[in-house]
Amino acid sequence: MRLLPALTRATALGAAAVLAATTLTACGGDSSSDTGANPYGLAQPGVLRAGTLTDAPPNVYLKDGTFTGFDNDLLTAVAGKLGLRVEFVGTDFSALLSQVNNHKFDVGSSSITITEARKKTVDFGNGYDFGYFGLDVPAGSPITGFDQLAGKRVVVVQGTVQDDYATGKQLDPVRVPDYNGAINQLKAGTADAWIAPAEIGEKSAADSNGKITVAAKQLSPAPTAYAFAKGGDKLREALNKALDEVIADGTWNRLQAQYYPGRPIPADFTPGSGAVAAPSASVAPSASTSASAAS
Repeated sequence: MRLLPALTRATALGAAAVLAATTLTACGGDSSSDTGANPYGLAQPGVLRAGTLTDAPPNVYLKDGTFTGFDNDLLTAVAGKLGLRVEFVGTDFSALLSQVNNHKFDVGSSSITITEARKKTVDFGNGYDFGYFGLDVPAGSPITGFDQLAGKRVVVVQGTVQDDYATGKQLDPVRVPDYNGAINQLKAGTADAWIAPAEIGEKSAADSNGKITVAAKQLSPAPTAYAFAKGGDKLREALNKALDEVIADGTWNRLQAQYYPGRPIPADFTPGSGAVAAPSASVAPSASTSASAAS
């Protein structure tokens, strides 16, 4: 009479062992599946979460509730080559790089100039654009060049390469968290000059109703690139490859024409890896037409 319970217990133990083994196998299968579904280690599979700014046209900005600008539209096209949807989130530039490295964002998109100091915090993809420093001043200012800034109240956005430049020139700049803060200082007359990314400075001056003018500009010393967390090599390398693809198919040229019409490209600048060339100017008319239709 006691044999049956013993057999029952043995059967139950055997079933439990089989169930445990099955569970472990299933978990192993799920892990493999997860890796396949999320090869780039994104916070959300299939979604590229990008930290960007809201107030820096034509590079990155918010328009009618949608993040746009050259950098962001280019990133959307690049991510599309990988089948990824981009989710843009606004932040301050001074916090962006640390947020990328802490994995709050998968990538940083904000015309970020590559510098040795920034490489200590994040890794950079291949350069996708070049830039100029602009010098914005209140209308009627006697300042006409960068060599006239000593002893002046110069405003910069904190953490930018323009901040680095002003600090290196020992200008003791006033630092603000965003571009609107810099513009407001010029309009209020509390700053003598603003060292800005030239394209952003030119757009801000054009939108100021004559209160701000561009006094000068000079070529920035390094290209701009997307920022990635340290160790995120798979994502960085995949986006580098996809960047080359949108250069080759004419998207890069189209966006350049759309956001920077007439801006000359320095002879020594090549976007992406340099392994592919942007289509020749002969295809630019159709690309420009497409850009106008999409606007």
